[in-house]
Amino acid sequence: MYCVLIVEDNPLFRRSLRELLEVRFPSVGIKEASDGRQALDMVRDTKPDLVFMDIKLPDKNGLELTRIIKQSHSGIPVIILTSYDFPEYREAAMHSGASYFLTKGNAKSDEIAAAVSSALRFRDESNGNGHSGDGRARM
Repeated sequence: MYCVLIVEDNPLFRRSLRELLEVRFPSVGIKEASDGRQALDMVRDTKPDLVFMDIKLPDKNGLELTRIIKQSHSGIPVIILTSYDFPEYREAAMHSGASYFLTKGNAKSDEIAAAVSSALRFRDESNGNGHSGDGRARM
């Protein structure tokens, strides 16, 4: 069973994303963190297969958290899901190691589901099927 970690400080958005994932991917376990400290603890303790990361968090910047996660767990895909669709954020996300960059107001449920499917497929391929790559081609 896959494990997805949602790092989002807005409880309503976190719940909506969780519900979308539960409907589209019923066999996926979902963990939640509302700040950077919780996120890093959960990554260390549960080693999720995929992380959804908001940029604006109460205690840490999501881009910095992504960099930290990728330094110690390079195989975990990170999807930046933010309200801020600025070119400089997209570029910073790419440099931090994010696999995808989606905007909350524009990302449709099908696009989110496709990103999850692709990220989990990449994770499977890079964990034993001889596929190599960094999984960062989808900005």
